[in-house]
Amino acid sequence: MKKLDKLILKAFAGPFFLTFAVVEFIFLTQYMLKYLDDIIGKDLGAGVIAQLLFFFSVLMVPISLPLAVLLSSLMTFGTLGEHHELTAIKTSGISLTRILRPIFILSLLLSVGAFWYNETIIPKANLKAYSLLWDVRQQKLALDIRENIFYTGIPGYTIKVNEKQGENGDILKGVMIYDHSGRAGSSAMILADSGRMTTRFDGQYLSLELFRGTSYIEKPDQHNRAGASFTRQSFDRNQLLFSLASFGLDRTNEEYFAENKMMKNIPQLIAHSDSLHQRLNVERRLMVTQLNPYYSYARFDTTGQAANRRLADWRVSDERLPALSVGMMQQASNRARNVRAFIGSNAERLTTLARDTSMFRIEIYRKYTQSAAILLMFLIGAPLGAIIKKGGLGVPLLIAILFFIIYYVVSIMGEKYAREMILTVPLGMWLADLTLLPVGLFFLYQARNDSGLLEGDFWRRIVRWVPTEQFRNLVRNRAFLARRAQA
Repeated sequence: MKKLDKLILKAFAGPFFLTFAVVEFIFLTQYMLKYLDDIIGKDLGAGVIAQLLFFFSVLMVPISLPLAVLLSSLMTFGTLGEHHELTAIKTSGISLTRILRPIFILSLLLSVGAFWYNETIIPKANLKAYSLLWDVRQQKLALDIRENIFYTGIPGYTIKVNEKQGENGDILKGVMIYDHSGRAGSSAMILADSGRMTTRFDGQYLSLELFRGTSYIEKPDQHNRAGASFTRQSFDRNQLLFSLASFGLDRTNEEYFAENKMMKNIPQLIAHSDSLHQRLNVERRLMVTQLNPYYSYARFDTTGQAANRRLADWRVSDERLPALSVGMMQQASNRARNVRAFIGSNAERLTTLARDTSMFRIEIYRKYTQSAAILLMFLIGAPLGAIIKKGGLGVPLLIAILFFIIYYVVSIMGEKYAREMILTVPLGMWLADLTLLPVGLFFLYQARNDSGLLEGDFWRRIVRWVPTEQFRNLVRNRAFLARRAQA
């Protein structure tokens, strides 16, 4: 490795690690905000929160790498150009492509590493992250008994408190408890003047110590449903113990989530996509066969080359057709409606099956496009940094955000078109890369020729190149034709 390569790689390493950490943090924060309502207030503990943050930070790596490469390339070559180091290297006879070579090789290695990461790490991280998130979302909120609100979080009981006092709200006033843990409904009720609420056995149980109250119990008669006994008992002090096992985090078996497309690698996705495609072809052939009972005279022939004939080419001899009657017309109308309903329901099912097949193929191409985006962002960022000759986080950050937003919007649009089968899956998934690739090649061409792309003289030459007089004549002719058309 030459000294020039070491200089450029050293200048690239610092901004890359810095921007990658910042971008990773921003994406992780933005992603976790979507699930903030499902996490807050459930007393998950630091361990569960740390696991969620770790797994989702692993998932943000493929998204963060392209933006980090784009921003760090802009900063590196913008700083070299701003300090005239890039000009000094060029005057020594070294071309721009040779200067870009070490970062290009590093970006290529990052792309290969990102593809391996998407293929091996991401499916496992998806399984861990989303299975844990599912369990967190299913968990109940932490014990939160509020004033004058019936609390039903504890299974089998309903608790109402008129007033809460004390530093931690553990002193209760006006306590009402309905016990419907049995099969007889709310057959027991407890009223107490005051009480104290504490947790015992490491938070596994809730202890309610009630003072000066009355318990009411209704016991139905097993032999006479209309008859029932009623018991009322007063107490000065009564202690109740409630299990809080339902507030614990119950982990679901991860095998239940393993069939999702996000948890599969490329061979598994290809196998599942092929099976769905074969099922789609079978369903299409069965649909033609199942239409036969709806036709009395012109049946579909589903065997041989006759299956490709159009119904318009079929003819039925007059001898086979009886005289028309009202009953026959009504029967034909009913069959037509049945055929329409049958085709509509089957078409909807086939469309859903085809969309599911497209979703699995989208996941396959996503692994390739996210890896190729690293090279694309380098191709845009490095030449553009050499053109603008501005380092730091000001101008490079604005330009990087602009191009990344363009890439992100076009990729989302292409994925949507592929999912809705407006575009083919390969074209839809590669749409963003194909859109920005000419932009990167244009910047590389301008940087090799030392073009002042952001200078005023460059745009003045383009304006002077436009045939102004011919353009004016064209505008006049179009205006004249428009007025003549209106007249």
